[in-house]
Amino acid sequence: MRAVSRWCFVQRRTLSLMVDHLSVTTTTPDRNSAAQLAASAVRAKLAATAQVHGPVANFFWHLGEEGQGEEWLAVFKTTSERYPELEAHLIAEHPWENPEVTAVTLAAGSAGYLAWIERATTPNAS
Repeated sequence: MRAVSRWCFVQRRTLSLMVDHLSVTTTTPDRNSAAQLAASAVRAKLAATAQVHGPVANFFWHLGEEGQGEEWLAVFKTTSERYPELEAHLIAEHPWENPEVTAVTLAAGSAGYLAWIERATTPNAS
């Protein structure tokens, strides 16, 4: 392992003892819906940041039939501690009855960025 990679791995392992950092995604039918979810989640400090991408092509099965369409992707960065509230918020505010809300743990990241995610999602902190 290169020295820098090893250092990042050691730093990440140290940080992960305290908190997991997540990338959370959902899709929406239009840009406005994705932007509203992104802004409201960041405003509520449920996510440190949110990016909106799109449109993206989607191919899927729904109610036993194959489908395709265009959707907008919203990606949020948060912590495992804030995830339950973020998930509840996305489901409550989403225009679809059963929206996709998925999360993956960030395997690595710069120590400063990960610390910023923690600070930015701490309620009542500036």
